[in-house]
Amino acid sequence: MTATAHYRGRFAPTPSGPLHLGSLVAALGSYLDARAASGQWLVRIEDIDPPRCPEGADSTILRQLEAFGLTWDGEVIWQSHRHDAYQHALDQLVEQGLAYPCSCSRKQWQAFDIYPGWCRNGVCDATKPVAWRLRSDLAKRPVGWNDRLFGEQHFDPAELGDVVLKRKDQLWAYQLAVVVDDAHQGITNIVRGYDLLDNTPWQQQLQAALSLPTPRYLHLPLVVTTDGQKLSKQNLAPALAEESTGIRRQLFQALQLLDQAPPPALVDESPEAQLRWAIENWSVSRLAPLAHRPTPPEQ
Repeated sequence: MTATAHYRGRFAPTPSGPLHLGSLVAALGSYLDARAASGQWLVRIEDIDPPRCPEGADSTILRQLEAFGLTWDGEVIWQSHRHDAYQHALDQLVEQGLAYPCSCSRKQWQAFDIYPGWCRNGVCDATKPVAWRLRSDLAKRPVGWNDRLFGEQHFDPAELGDVVLKRKDQLWAYQLAVVVDDAHQGITNIVRGYDLLDNTPWQQQLQAALSLPTPRYLHLPLVVTTDGQKLSKQNLAPALAEESTGIRRQLFQALQLLDQAPPPALVDESPEAQLRWAIENWSVSRLAPLAHRPTPPEQ
């Protein structure tokens, strides 16, 4: 199945800390692509990993989006409320022979590039907790799609390994949850960072196995520091500005990082004025197909 004509996009942050410039670029890119198409833009909080999600981080992210003028449609969905939906999907995969329990630890197979599939035909150690993995060799393969920025993509997911769907600690893994929730929310267009491009093959396998629609994909260049490090919470990227001048400047920076060539005078305009200009002038064709983009100097 393919995306429907009506555009529905989303921004789906993990609430492991406040948003930074890199996450602003991802949010802004998805927002502008939706609004320029007169579509809907939804927000989903991907909080399925509680140890990584400090209390209150989700509220901070929502406040930051509002401060930058990035208002969303409908209600926010929290993945922590969606366990039954993920279990139903896993049960379907098990029934099809596309998911299996695995007792192996990363330490056991770390000498291999990918997990070797030792538990595909039976759990190696029934005394240990198990994760659930996707049989990437039996699900749809090969996988291909036309990324709206990076062009034709072709992968054999079996060469990427059997991805985890549910962890040994009983927490749900990203790949299954994101596929189930994108379908639940009717997402037709996914705009996200380049670091997730090679996750798409597994997600398309899951979409096919669960008879779910396949959205269109646009992967955006990652924002990196001067030494090439991806801006991330793990790398202690500073949180977005909170005062008005900083908000205007960082929003302008994000437009620059998206190659939208905003006029210099726009940096002094309000977020609302900057976004009006950006929606009217949004063009994916301006984006350079680069995996990484250095942070521009502040205005």
